[in-house]
Amino acid sequence: MRKRIVAGNWKMNKTPKEGVELAKEINAKVGQLKDHSVEVILGTPYIHLMDVAKSVNPAYIKVAAQNCAAWSHGAYTGEVSAEMIRLAGAEYVILGHSERRKYFHENGEILNAKVIMALENMLKPIFCCGEVLEERNAGKHFEIVKTQLEEGIFDLPEEDFKEIVIAYEPVWAIGTGVNASPEQAQEMHHFIRQEVAKKYGKAIADETSILYGGSCKPSNAKELFSNEDVDGGLIGGASLNADDFLGIITAF
Repeated sequence: MRKRIVAGNWKMNKTPKEGVELAKEINAKVGQLKDHSVEVILGTPYIHLMDVAKSVNPAYIKVAAQNCAAWSHGAYTGEVSAEMIRLAGAEYVILGHSERRKYFHENGEILNAKVIMALENMLKPIFCCGEVLEERNAGKHFEIVKTQLEEGIFDLPEEDFKEIVIAYEPVWAIGTGVNASPEQAQEMHHFIRQEVAKKYGKAIADETSILYGGSCKPSNAKELFSNEDVDGGLIGGASLNADDFLGIITAF
């Protein structure tokens, strides 16, 4: 049975002190739950990683970085390596987020190198894919997502691919307050699972967790998560409030 996952992406928010306070609050609330079958992940800024990792119970809360370098080490000022991230206490790394693609011009080749670097350092990539509004309106959304998967992760050997979590994020729904309908989310998640099955076989596709990202909040999480192929969420703004985040975690 594939994992159900709720991963928070704090983006560039919270001071280190505020981040630790939020992590401790989430940790306390999650600790009170009777059911810990949902994997909870906190995707923090680099500078928070070590302190947040020390502030949570790793039995039911994991920590993720929001990015990593495409190189192992060297003269790359401002970059943070996958090894540094792992040694800081992270188990996951978010790669290919639409904001990285848009603002930092990360393409398939760069993201593929980052995925490989993460896997070599025992980090589990949360690989993001998704279309912008113009691409959806033009009916190219399936084509765009397929290309992103092929360029970013479909060259991996089977054993490595098993470590991948996929996050579908309709870019037009991120931070806009407009989310994809449950039907639109299921349609794309089903398409992604079919593409994984074509490449790696049905057994691996059935075990691959596919998350929805795009204005997911407590009020719509239950409806989104009730879809057969939606295995959780990559949560932005709602992950910055412990009560809202808990509402999503318990929405299954």
